[in-house]
Amino acid sequence: MALLPWRKGRVIRIENETAVTKRYWIEVPELTSFDFIPGQFVTLDLPIHEKANKRWRSYSIASWPDGSNVFELIIVLDKQGAGTNYIFHEVIVGSELSFRGAQGVFTLKEPLDKDIYLICTGTGIAPFRSMAQHIKNKNIPHKNITLIFGCRTKDTLLYYDEMKKLEQDLPGFSYMPTLSREAWEGPTGYVHPIYEELCTDKNPAVFMLCGWRGMIDEAKQRILDMGYDAKDIHAEIYG
Repeated sequence: MALLPWRKGRVIRIENETAVTKRYWIEVPELTSFDFIPGQFVTLDLPIHEKANKRWRSYSIASWPDGSNVFELIIVLDKQGAGTNYIFHEVIVGSELSFRGAQGVFTLKEPLDKDIYLICTGTGIAPFRSMAQHIKNKNIPHKNITLIFGCRTKDTLLYYDEMKKLEQDLPGFSYMPTLSREAWEGPTGYVHPIYEELCTDKNPAVFMLCGWRGMIDEAKQRILDMGYDAKDIHAEIYG
């Protein structure tokens, strides 16, 4: 498979989602429509190192295909990371970014004839937001879809109001955020007990995992221990 070309994107909008997370809208002027499959990512080439492979940072697309030439990324600041420090402190509205994509195979395969568990932490919600909104917009037939989103505190929940509204707008969709460091009106603790309880009947299911390696490794083992097959599990590791 041939590599996709590098393109220029222009940042047209930036919003703070949390104290350490920003949303970036990027327009691709040379295209009338930026096409991608929900779950795919783009790779940015940032001016942070002499060697090309040390400049590249990949981010899942947080928006969904809408026929336009604009896509959205959601990025959390890593104070030790050269890439996110550059993006947070140097990139402004009007900045140009060199990128390649969309690419990647972390996508849902139709028909969606099994229950789907979207399990994520932090900005790992990005590809799942894209998938769920796309299913709603295209009215794609599906069974139950459960988004289980883990983070530390309520002020770090991403797209909270949007996901609550999606519960009303997308039949069969459930949004289950859980906090590991704060008591609140919703579930507390890590993501694992939630899907384990929901899967006690072992209905046919697909598990999509996105986030830090520790969460993904533990989830894979727990899902296998529940009796599911490795082919039922798909993962995208962040960091």
